[in-house]
Amino acid sequence: MTGAAVQGTARWLAVGGLVFNAFTWGVSWWPFRQLGAQGLHPLWLTGCIYSIAVVVLLLARPAAAGQLLRTRTLWWLVLAAGGTNACFNWAVSIGDVVRVVLLFYLMPLWTVLLSWALLGERISARGALRVALALAGALVVLWPAGAAGTAPVAGTVPGLLPDVLGLLGGFCFALNNVLLRREAHQPESARALAMFAGGAVVSLVLAAWLTASGSAQPPPPLAWGWALAALGLAAWFLASNLTLQYGAARLPANTTSVVMLSEVFFASASALALGAGMLGWREAVGALMILGGALLATVQRD
Repeated sequence: MTGAAVQGTARWLAVGGLVFNAFTWGVSWWPFRQLGAQGLHPLWLTGCIYSIAVVVLLLARPAAAGQLLRTRTLWWLVLAAGGTNACFNWAVSIGDVVRVVLLFYLMPLWTVLLSWALLGERISARGALRVALALAGALVVLWPAGAAGTAPVAGTVPGLLPDVLGLLGGFCFALNNVLLRREAHQPESARALAMFAGGAVVSLVLAAWLTASGSAQPPPPLAWGWALAALGLAAWFLASNLTLQYGAARLPANTTSVVMLSEVFFASASALALGAGMLGWREAVGALMILGGALLATVQRD
């Protein structure tokens, strides 16, 4: 096999890994809601899932702990990955899944800005226009509905919390991808541990704070049902995050953002089919603008 063929195969493997990760995130709202109905807050569940993943990784790669502790630049990846998982899992568990995912996928906008700040990539005129288009789409989605506006989806939390979590989660995910690209020279096990540790620590700290303040229920007593489900989710998320790391470390940050847009399809299709989201005219117009700004990055040469 020629060098070009090997390089092409590696690129397709990287893209496939990102698509698998997008599918995971796109449909993960369903098990989170099912376990939430049993009294397990999404932050407690997220912390449990990633704690299991940390233990598995440390058993397989014990040297990763020392590498992470010695590499301060990876500590930012801990916060970015933790913020991504905590915000997204919480948001899709309590909000309109379609709306949350659309706001989460302002990620390409944040990627442009973060790539400029952290990687030194310039912002072209076309890049600025794509950012403006995505921002305008977000305003359309977020604009308050009038009296004739559609009612919220049953079972969701009204107010700004799901929207804020979706936006913040997208920013953290863009930062996560840019940092993975910047830290591609670090050992894969150390980068993976940083991501899993972030998912555990940030979620558990937030869950403990919310529980102490009376805003969230403590985790229910240990039972085989939700414990086995958490173990299964941990294995799924472990595989998904490893494929994200593999793909994001081998592709440009903007390419990663565009490939990950497939999550919008997975999330929207599953949510609309199962009644966890709706697609009104504002969401449709906003989606075209947000996704259009991202897709232009694939056809325009800056």
